[in-house]
Amino acid sequence: MSTAPLRPADRGEAADLAAFLRRLVHYDKAAAVRLQLTGGRLAVFGRPASFEVLAVRTVLLDDAPAGLDRTVSAGELLELVHAEPEPGAPFGVPEAVTGPPWAGVLPPRTGWRPEPGLPAPDAIRAAVAAVVAEFRTRTEALAPEERTRTALDAIGHEIWSRPLGDTALPVRAAHAAHAMGFLRPAPARVPAASVPGDGPAPAEPFALRAAGAWLRLRTPYGSVAVRRAGLGAFGVSVR
Repeated sequence: MSTAPLRPADRGEAADLAAFLRRLVHYDKAAAVRLQLTGGRLAVFGRPASFEVLAVRTVLLDDAPAGLDRTVSAGELLELVHAEPEPGAPFGVPEAVTGPPWAGVLPPRTGWRPEPGLPAPDAIRAAVAAVVAEFRTRTEALAPEERTRTALDAIGHEIWSRPLGDTALPVRAAHAAHAMGFLRPAPARVPAASVPGDGPAPAEPFALRAAGAWLRLRTPYGSVAVRRAGLGAFGVSVR
């Protein structure tokens, strides 16, 4: 089913979307994204390979068509965004693809509340750098015959499952935010909200929100959402 072209509100919105898609495709050339359009904001949900989180980037649009909810190829969408000769020009929407399981279980739209304990932005960046260095040091210390996938996964699980600061957010969520370019200092231009209905994106410091079984690290560039361990299906929005 064809959809009217989408027009970003400005060049910056188009550039931010392209950067987000490029990072997803870097980690997985077959990456898919789910698109949901609400109130002139296009929410783009993706799952960076190996991070076990959902990354969300919202794009402010002009003259947005109603009713768009589609899972598409991230690579094909990136090609359409890049195909326009003028940055910020309208771009088409790819045909739907059979979505991966995560695309049917998204964070809820409403009900988010602030969570305490999140470190300052510089401390979050430092924490990510520290655990990346620790992972490299510990894996390089293994003898060649001990450097198996099982051993590497065990070290990774132990490191990336640690809580970030005084929160229940695992460090892997902050690592994923770093990998997606979300931990950069706040830009002069405030991007669109990172989740529809959540209001304007904040300037630093970053924010931690909770809704049911979900935790979400929110930044001016986008959000990373992760399911809390052990809470089952409560709070999940299936759409």
